[in-house]
Amino acid sequence: MKKFTTTHSQETAFTVSQLNRQIQQLLEASLPWILVEGEISNLAKPGSGHWYFSLKDDRAQIRCAMFKSKNLAVRFRPKDGDLVRLRARVTFYGPRGDCQLSVESMESAGEGALQQAFERLKGQLQLEGLFDAKHKQALPTRPERVAIITSPVGAAIRDMIIAFRRRFPLTELTILPSLVQGQDAANNLLKQLTRADASGHFDAIILGRGGGSLEDLWSFNDEALARAIFNAKTPIVSAVGHETDFTIADFVADVRAATPTAAAELLSPDKAQLVRQIEQHTKQLTARLSQKLEQSHQQLDFLIKRIRHPKERIEQQQRQLSQLQKQLQQAMEKKLTQQQVLTNNIHQRLLNQSPDRTLAQHKARINDLNARLSLALRNSLTSKQTHFARLVDKLNLVSPLNTLSRGYAIASKDEQVIRSIKDVEKGDAINVRVQDGEVSCTVDTTKSIG
Repeated sequence: MKKFTTTHSQETAFTVSQLNRQIQQLLEASLPWILVEGEISNLAKPGSGHWYFSLKDDRAQIRCAMFKSKNLAVRFRPKDGDLVRLRARVTFYGPRGDCQLSVESMESAGEGALQQAFERLKGQLQLEGLFDAKHKQALPTRPERVAIITSPVGAAIRDMIIAFRRRFPLTELTILPSLVQGQDAANNLLKQLTRADASGHFDAIILGRGGGSLEDLWSFNDEALARAIFNAKTPIVSAVGHETDFTIADFVADVRAATPTAAAELLSPDKAQLVRQIEQHTKQLTARLSQKLEQSHQQLDFLIKRIRHPKERIEQQQRQLSQLQKQLQQAMEKKLTQQQVLTNNIHQRLLNQSPDRTLAQHKARINDLNARLSLALRNSLTSKQTHFARLVDKLNLVSPLNTLSRGYAIASKDEQVIRSIKDVEKGDAINVRVQDGEVSCTVDTTKSIG
């Protein structure tokens, strides 16, 4: 390839191939893998299995290619007008100068939001303990009545009925039809589940449907439905979608079945296995009956040998009766002797505890106590009188009235006794107490003595 130079500016000029290759290198180096959202347009699916379409928004569009090895993993069927999210690599096709996206994976643009809502609700219910194994109920070994809540048409219900008929046709199946996809599906499922559980008629309940995208299965991720499953009294098997599909109902249910058919197999015993068990039990019962019959024959032979003539039996019983009569008479005589000894002892104890003797003793004690009490009272009164007289004499010696009778007086100011000339000042009003009254005075002067 040649680069052309102009004589005017001496600038290097690219060929178209060089330019396109440069563009390709710049694009693919700067945008290795990207996430992009848009609307599918002009979708083509040729026989090769590859998908070709345009991704657009309201202002622009770009061509896209998704090869067969990649689009096999897409979990829904895209169509024109679908809003999708792509993981893709920007490529540039040099020969035509076209820029396009080589798509690695595709999901519905709404599915990303649904997945986030799914994870958020899953985390919340898990924190509340709704998934804990300790709350799971065990499935009945041989349920007689099973309710199936699902769409009445489709492969799921057909597969479950076939599995029950094949394994154990005696199981009573009740189909409770419900929407399993769409706006009203969650309310339909909740209504039928509540009805079936409240009836108390069923040994187990299957809640299920066939496979689909996350959006198709979304009604089984409803919070109200999850809480109803958790609070149900009847064991519940969740059989939603394929083995790789998981819903909130799967986590809350008592048992999660990989497919609807697997749910039917969990709740239906194997007919052939039951027949084998019955045959084995029949053999065991027959052997035990034979053994029991032989033991009964041996016991009968033993009893026949022990049979005696009635006359011999009567004579033996007469001897036993005579012996019992003798023992009874001896026991009665012994008991009578014991009662006589006991009566004599009681009589003597009554004499020793005669009320007359007790009363006389108490009366003498009371008289003695009365005499001692009178003497104690007189002595105490005399002692108290003597002590009181002493206290009166002591009081008279220190009484201010006694001092007043000897010609002394007591001066006071504001009802406080004056003990020093420092307690009064000139002009103070004072009271002077004498033997027969009080005198009100005014201080003219004060004079210190000594």
